[in-house]
Amino acid sequence: MLSKEQNQLLTQTDRGTPMGELMRRYWLPALLSEEIPAPDCPPVQVRLLGEDLVAFRDTNGRIGLLAEACSHRGTSLFYGRNEEGGLRCIYHGWKYDAEGRVLDTPAEPAGSTFRQRVSHPAYPTREVGGMVFAYMGPPEREPLFPAYEWAGLPAEQCYATKAIQDCNYLQGLEGECDSSHLSFLHRSFRFELPSDTAPRYETEDTDFGVRLIALRDAPGGATYVRVSSFILPVACAVPVGRGGTSLDTSEGYEVHFYTPIDDTHSARFDFGFNRRRPIEPDEPVRRRAIGPGYRRFANAANHYLQDREKQRTENYTGMTDFGFGSFLAHDSCATESMGPLYDRSREHLGVSDLGVISVRRRLLDVVQAFQRGEQPAHVVTEPARNVMTHVTSFAEISDAANWRAEYPGLASSAEEARADVPGHARVSVASR
Repeated sequence: MLSKEQNQLLTQTDRGTPMGELMRRYWLPALLSEEIPAPDCPPVQVRLLGEDLVAFRDTNGRIGLLAEACSHRGTSLFYGRNEEGGLRCIYHGWKYDAEGRVLDTPAEPAGSTFRQRVSHPAYPTREVGGMVFAYMGPPEREPLFPAYEWAGLPAEQCYATKAIQDCNYLQGLEGECDSSHLSFLHRSFRFELPSDTAPRYETEDTDFGVRLIALRDAPGGATYVRVSSFILPVACAVPVGRGGTSLDTSEGYEVHFYTPIDDTHSARFDFGFNRRRPIEPDEPVRRRAIGPGYRRFANAANHYLQDREKQRTENYTGMTDFGFGSFLAHDSCATESMGPLYDRSREHLGVSDLGVISVRRRLLDVVQAFQRGEQPAHVVTEPARNVMTHVTSFAEISDAANWRAEYPGLASSAEEARADVPGHARVSVASR
């Protein structure tokens, strides 16, 4: 469990809080590209780390992410006109470009230089695979975008979905770092996950976060190996297949991000990719579960559309996910029903919680180091260190006596990955 003080340290993300300032040093998913699909399209409201923002795509296709309140009198720029290379406030016509520069103050006298003395808050963005990432930290400390495998793929080989979560980001993130719930929460009576319900856990601290390994006994003396990666500060790479897409683990995996909207709400971004082929139009099925405003059709207000008869005959939860295997309603029920901000001092953690414990410890280590003035882990500023080949995820059956020998690329750092040698990270092992 966490103390109340530790829980507060990890879950409060507004500006001025330790975790909030730490998260502003990373590239975080802010919205989907589809929300601002074309130049000069209507802007959209974005709330991120407790800040109210507005995003727009200008005439040249550049994406701006600005403070929502106009710097003149505070009117919302969401209602502004997106035209001729900038966003113009409807109140007095102040116009801003994608970098937040004031281009025009038409109500001021001719020749006025007033606009040159005003700096409107704006954040850099990067568009990758259908998602728009934002950096909200000090401009002089803007990092490189990590060179993940999927960051360099063509857009047609990627997909992304978004769903609003009515709970703190950490509750959703911790669900991704827990493999034992797969045997229960996501169990279907049509398709059984591995029957070994008590996996053996290993965790490895890495430069990107924590590698999470769950080992289960498989038929014939084989081992079912499931490797996930907690990626600082809010993401987890997870194997897929039956989970919302037709991918198998040789083709790709998904990265699930939990961006804090504020301390009691988060946005779940699910990003997937295929190394070999374009994504089919009906992938992923998870989209079918998400309605207008990126709200799930199955939610707390309708008890996640739980059907008690279906719970007896079809799956463990009795919840429909609008496509077999998307699991969105299951995950959301488990994490949202804890409440908007769970008091972790009330928990009783066991061996099966080693992954969650390791991720919490890593987050605490990183934020406490940041408080001491140290450079945040996984913030990359040097091109030579921007190596991410060791950030991966898969689930496979291994017949080898030593399954690690089959996967020599599981390095713990960019230096090891560059040298193509096995990792030698600190390892924690949990047995039954």
